[in-house]
Amino acid sequence: MTANVSIDYINHTYKGQVEPTLVDIAANIEPGEKLALIGRSGCGKSTLLHMLAGLLIPTEGCVRINGHQVIKPSAKWNMMFQKPSLYPWMNVRQNAQLGLDLAGIKDDGKVDELLELVGLSDKSEASVQSLSGGQQQRVALARSLATTPELLLLDEPFSALDAFTRSALQDEVARITHQQKLTMVMVTHDIEEAVAMADRVLIMSANPGRIVGEMKVELPYPRERASQQFSKTREDLMKQFDSLVGNASQAESEPESEKKSDREAA
Repeated sequence: MTANVSIDYINHTYKGQVEPTLVDIAANIEPGEKLALIGRSGCGKSTLLHMLAGLLIPTEGCVRINGHQVIKPSAKWNMMFQKPSLYPWMNVRQNAQLGLDLAGIKDDGKVDELLELVGLSDKSEASVQSLSGGQQQRVALARSLATTPELLLLDEPFSALDAFTRSALQDEVARITHQQKLTMVMVTHDIEEAVAMADRVLIMSANPGRIVGEMKVELPYPRERASQQFSKTREDLMKQFDSLVGNASQAESEPESEKKSDREAA
C-alpha cells in the first residue's frame, strides 16, 4: 500500500514566537506521487516535513495519511535526515535492521534484499565507520525502507555529499521509489535535485511560510540530466521560483497602506 497525504489548512506558530512560521498550507499528494518542497532557508519547509512525519503537531489544521490524522511517528512514514545517524557499534546489517527491531517485525530476509538493492550486500558485516558518506546514506535508506513504509520523507539527506555522489544517490532513490511505488516528499534547496526526483514541485515563500506556486515535472524516468528537456524544465522551474518568491517577498515587505491601495485599485 502507498500513501495518500492530505495537508489540511495548516497554520503554525512556535511557542514563544509572535509571528507564524506557516500560514494556510493546504495540499494533496496522490498515492505514489513524488513531491518536492523548495524555498529559501527559513520558509518552514522542514517544519512542514516534520509534521508529515508526526514529529510536530501544527497549531491549527492537520495532516492525514490514508484518511488517518497524523499525531505521532509511525513505521509507515519514515524520514531520512541530513545525517544518516547510524550507530557506530553496530555493523551495516544491524543498522539497516534497526527499524524492524524497533517495530517488532521479523526480518524474513528483507534486510539482505535491501542491502543488495542499495549496492551494499558485500558490506553487510562491515563497520559503518569504515564507509564513505554516500555509503552511510545508503544504509540509512535501507533502514528507512525495511519497514515497508507507505511514505518516504527526505530532509535534504544528500546535501553534505560531493556533487558526484549526490547525483548518483538522487538517481538511485528515484529509481527505488518508482520501483516500489512509494509516495515521497522531499525538502530541497536544489532546483536540479527537484527536477531529477519529483513529479511535482511546490514553491514556498517565507515570513510566514506559504505555498505560492507549483509546477509539474513531466519528464520520463529515468531522467537524463544532459537532455534538452531536463535543462529546459530546470530553467523553467528556476524562473518560476525567482518570480514567485521574489514577488511574494516584495509583497510581504510593503507597508500596509500600499497593500491597501493595491487592493482598492484592483
